[in-house]
Amino acid sequence: MITLALFVILIYGLYLYGKRNHKYWELKGVKYDKPLPFFGNTARSLLAQMSITQLITEFYWKYPTEKVVGLYGASRPLLIIRDPEIAKRILISDFNYFYPRGLNNHKDQIEPLLRNLFFADGDIWRLLRQRMTPAFTSGKLKAMFPLIVERAEKLQTRALSAATAGREIDARDLMARYTTDFIGACGFGLLSDSLQEENSAFRKLGATIFKRNPRDIGVYVLKEIFPTMFKSFKLLSGVEKQILHLVDEVLRQRNYEPSGRNDFIDLLLECKKKGTLVGESIEKIKQDGKPEVATLEMDNELMAAQIFVFFAAGFETSSSATSITLHELAYNPEVQSKVHQEIDRVLAKYDNKLSYDAIKEMTYLEWTFKEGMRIFPSLGYLMRECARKYTFEEINLTIDEGVRIFIPLQAMHNDPKYFDNPNEFRPERFDPANFDANNKYVYLPFGVGPRACIGERLGLMQSLAGLAAILARFSVRPAPGTVRHPLVDPKSGLVQSVKEGLPLLFIERKPFN
Repeated sequence: MITLALFVILIYGLYLYGKRNHKYWELKGVKYDKPLPFFGNTARSLLAQMSITQLITEFYWKYPTEKVVGLYGASRPLLIIRDPEIAKRILISDFNYFYPRGLNNHKDQIEPLLRNLFFADGDIWRLLRQRMTPAFTSGKLKAMFPLIVERAEKLQTRALSAATAGREIDARDLMARYTTDFIGACGFGLLSDSLQEENSAFRKLGATIFKRNPRDIGVYVLKEIFPTMFKSFKLLSGVEKQILHLVDEVLRQRNYEPSGRNDFIDLLLECKKKGTLVGESIEKIKQDGKPEVATLEMDNELMAAQIFVFFAAGFETSSSATSITLHELAYNPEVQSKVHQEIDRVLAKYDNKLSYDAIKEMTYLEWTFKEGMRIFPSLGYLMRECARKYTFEEINLTIDEGVRIFIPLQAMHNDPKYFDNPNEFRPERFDPANFDANNKYVYLPFGVGPRACIGERLGLMQSLAGLAAILARFSVRPAPGTVRHPLVDPKSGLVQSVKEGLPLLFIERKPFN
């Protein structure tokens, strides 16, 4: 009987643990759905039955009259923001209350590769951002452009072989290979050539980073439900050794000195040569109200973390955005014709060669790419974490430290409240003469504010160059197996991806000129 009683007490204790904090939104007067013990409202996402973006989008549409909607990630309170003005305050005006991204449950135990500009919070983030921002000036981006041109030419060659044979090609895979080779050159100084080699090791590494196997899903679920008990479990154990070894090899080849290639490793080596990173703390304040001094050493492991996120973030986001744009152009031939005419006109001025200045002149192509990111943003949401108690005065809501915030880009980008006929692919929306200034904090594919994507201009330049290279030589059309509205992969994490790829036909064309 004693054993049975202890068992019952244990089960009841676990039950109470699994539903701790589940009264949070009820007590705050915020609309929410009833959560499940342990899983909260995110069971389908945790178990890879639907992506977190899909889940957030579902809640966005379920409560159309609310400015904010509550839910629970396991037992942690989450808040979906449905109002652009509130989003603006979180991302910009009151940034000091929301500087963490909240991707690390334990600030004292962060995986080595997650100590990077995207995942890190607090002083690590601020010092890295401060030191690395000058690495993305227009001059440095322009110096990288010849590396992009080389990859763009190989991109054309691969597409040509498919076009000549009349076979369909997966635009998602094609643009991922281009992006992989660009990152290999601009990030690591390596000739990865995944556009020519079907089984390129570098291409496999990129696929490995974003592939969620059962072990990864299990670790993620355990860390969410039992954050303290499983905090030492690593999410990136499968790629950590590969990345650290790769970076160590490249650094040794360069004798730990900038090589003059103007790639990302050179930029990091230049950052390291400047010595210890020093700046004002965003986390620690003295008694007199002034920030303490924060310091950080740029060692090889920290450099590897930055290179990892340069590879991971650039690889998946750019390939997703460019392939979706090609997919939409295949179904909108009148828009594609306008893009072709602009590319032909601009390239004729530059001896029919891609260049940094030529890409800058392709404004309609840029609008087209932005419209692709509106319909299917690579990041389906922005995430922040409340750093200390904060009050949203217009809705009389006070939230506490640790509440995670979601700004639902996929939903807002496709809300007719902000974009008329949102299912229509219309690049003219992004003509400055037409763009609604009220949507400045609705359309946020690169984020905004102090934590906006540091590589926005580089990503835009590389993506437009890839699209220009393809569309200068080819028209794209739906293939027999193409699905008009591709299904989202439910295993998608931070970056959205589609199931079964994006098969298209590439048809060689002659310039309009």
